[in-house]
Amino acid sequence: MTVTWEEAGWERLAAGVGRCRLPGWDCTVGLVVGAGSALMIDAGSSLAEGARLRTEARALAGHAVTHLALTHAHFDHVFGAAEFADAEVFGATGVERVLTDEREELRTDAVRNGLHARVADEAVAALTYPRHLISDEWTLPLGDDRQVLLANVGPGHTSHDLAVLVPGSPAVVFCGDLVEESGEPQAGPDAVPPHWPAALDRLLSLGGEDALYVPGHGAVVDAGFVRAQRDALATRFGVS
Repeated sequence: MTVTWEEAGWERLAAGVGRCRLPGWDCTVGLVVGAGSALMIDAGSSLAEGARLRTEARALAGHAVTHLALTHAHFDHVFGAAEFADAEVFGATGVERVLTDEREELRTDAVRNGLHARVADEAVAALTYPRHLISDEWTLPLGDDRQVLLANVGPGHTSHDLAVLVPGSPAVVFCGDLVEESGEPQAGPDAVPPHWPAALDRLLSLGGEDALYVPGHGAVVDAGFVRAQRDALATRFGVS
């Protein structure tokens, strides 16, 4: 039995497209529903959070999540991914090396930011790696009624940033943490500041002026907000 976006506590963005802001780190996850298929965008910060999202997504779509896109490899976006074991998992080329070779760094970052050590250990032990790696763009059919575009738009916030464009009226662009509304974009040690403004230019070229842009944290924004954040980042990092 399906439920409405509002009944599930999700925000409906367009027909068959919604997002949920998770507690704790205010991380956004997205869901795109097709005929007999569903794409989840990011997976939360723990196995318990991933399980919750899996259940809610099934109720919204009327069937299981079939595809999972990871926008980047920070703990609050990937630690729930193992709960989507039957889904086809996508990520930007190179993100698999982070999830393989930098597991201890991911755990340390999670615990430093307040995740319980036991919860972090469980998630790291169960980490899911993308089977499908995207170096440029990938058109993903979701049943007979819609397609989405997965685009490797980084580097920027990290070395391996993936965005998801859902065409329509309006188009919806899931930006990951390349865009943040609830605070200044976070540039950690894995950020690539000289390329970040260009990544936002790519997002704008994908979505256009009338799209809804879904940041990794915070409220949905428009093209003007993304452009202003692009210019602020260029000034902050001394990039033209």
